[in-house]
Amino acid sequence: MQFDEMGMKTGKTLFLLPGTACDYQTNFGAVLDRLGGKYHLVCVNYDGFDGSGLIFPDMLTVTEKIERYIKRNYDGRIDGAIGSSLGSSFVGQLIQRRNVHLDHGIFGSPDLDQNGKFAAWLQSKLVVPLLTGFTGSEKRKAKTREKLKSLFEMSDESADKFMACFEKFSPQSIKNEYYTDLLTWLEDDIHVEHTKVHFIYAKKMGEKYLKRYKKYFRDPDIREFDMQHEQWLLGEEKYTAPVLKAIDEFMEMPV
Repeated sequence: MQFDEMGMKTGKTLFLLPGTACDYQTNFGAVLDRLGGKYHLVCVNYDGFDGSGLIFPDMLTVTEKIERYIKRNYDGRIDGAIGSSLGSSFVGQLIQRRNVHLDHGIFGSPDLDQNGKFAAWLQSKLVVPLLTGFTGSEKRKAKTREKLKSLFEMSDESADKFMACFEKFSPQSIKNEYYTDLLTWLEDDIHVEHTKVHFIYAKKMGEKYLKRYKKYFRDPDIREFDMQHEQWLLGEEKYTAPVLKAIDEFMEMPV
């Protein structure tokens, strides 16, 4: 596990937890400087995505490592954490498990899918090859680029950046990460005193995700944005600026 601390030396601490098959450098690269100008950042790369040569084990083992870091370095309490996509699952687990305390849990337009073992295995068989199967083939790489551009309204540059990230990591780590995320469930109606839950809701994902956010957390603060999944992290100012403004508002809310 890699925990890189940067940004403001004083002020509120904000953990950044990247999404599927990503390191924080790729996932949050377009906003690191701006977030670091206001917060003390702790940027996390999980086992299997940290250059160590280890294989990602499972979501709960990695959650435990994040909890240990927070206990050891921040006396078990932090101001906030942002999870991008799958990274939001870690935010949810940190809140639900109550082994450490977050004042603000910020969920970056997650899907929060939950499945049984067979359904998770089947979904992994369908999706993981899309993230790993293009390596070494220009034809498959071009097809993957077009799928990323279509699904997430990415530019060629952004799609190439994310494919380069996927190519860096072991297919086994990507498979383990994707599969165990589907098996890592959240309870309904989670409520922790003095913790405020915030959602960046990408409206173009669809209303079923909005219903999930309200199902799993009691009285969440949901901000709606007319964008695709995590589009604010791709660097287009019309998406990035409003979400960064919302994050500042989240972090100032009383808990």
